[in-house]
Amino acid sequence: MKLIRYGELNKEKTGVILEDAYYDTSAFGEDYNEQFFESDGLARLQEFVKNNKGKLERIPENSRLGSPFARPSKIVCIGLNYADHAAETKAKIPEEPILFMKSTTAVVGPNDDIIIPKNSEKTDWEVELAFVMGKKASYVNEAEAMDYVAGYCLHNDVSERAFQLERGGTWDKGKGCDTFAPIGPFLATKDEIEDVDNLRLWLKVNGEMMQDGTTANFIFRIPHLVSYLSQFMTLLPGDVISTGTPAGVGLGFNPPVYLKPGDVVELGIDGLGTSKQQVKAYAKG
Repeated sequence: MKLIRYGELNKEKTGVILEDAYYDTSAFGEDYNEQFFESDGLARLQEFVKNNKGKLERIPENSRLGSPFARPSKIVCIGLNYADHAAETKAKIPEEPILFMKSTTAVVGPNDDIIIPKNSEKTDWEVELAFVMGKKASYVNEAEAMDYVAGYCLHNDVSERAFQLERGGTWDKGKGCDTFAPIGPFLATKDEIEDVDNLRLWLKVNGEMMQDGTTANFIFRIPHLVSYLSQFMTLLPGDVISTGTPAGVGLGFNPPVYLKPGDVVELGIDGLGTSKQQVKAYAKG
């Protein structure tokens, strides 16, 4: 299945994509949130769709898409998980996964605006494959790890490099600004993706290709990440783990290139759709 949420920000309704058409599932009666995933919601939704096929209402084509799931309890990100990205940022290839957190208040829809934060100097882009947890995970064995994954989605891990790298402390302060997590257009369940370790992912700025990589170059693959993370924290249903970005971020250019108002960012991953964000300046109010 492919799950979507649509409508006004913070008032989204639920839906699914069937044969490239978008349908409302509000009658299912649940949002796609922690409780939904925890209570075998994917199987129940699939049964609901099967029983109501032909009766579901089409969603208007111009509808705004929100994040394909409700705000999760946490977004955990993996840093430097592609060797080429580590090289371009002059960082050592990690011996263990590098973890940081991204604020859940950063989550927006796939085609919502990116707002350059107040006092920002170096707002950057990062196309990433994210996966969503389907079950509570604590001290999980790697061999069983994929049983805990609900599905996959496209994520732009927008980053403010001066906040992240030049202001002391952890990376988190450059990762969690409002609008810094455009997610979607949809959440694809695991069965929709034949080989998650061989997906092309790409990103353009103003039509120019900046990132063009493949998940075949992961340093740490998803089963290892699930197991590893679950040694340090309990992962809850609906939690998002973003798996890192390939080379081609603005920080890696010489001289670096950063986003400015008026820029257009487009990105995509095989089987997970595309998204497009307009870049705008921070404005009070």
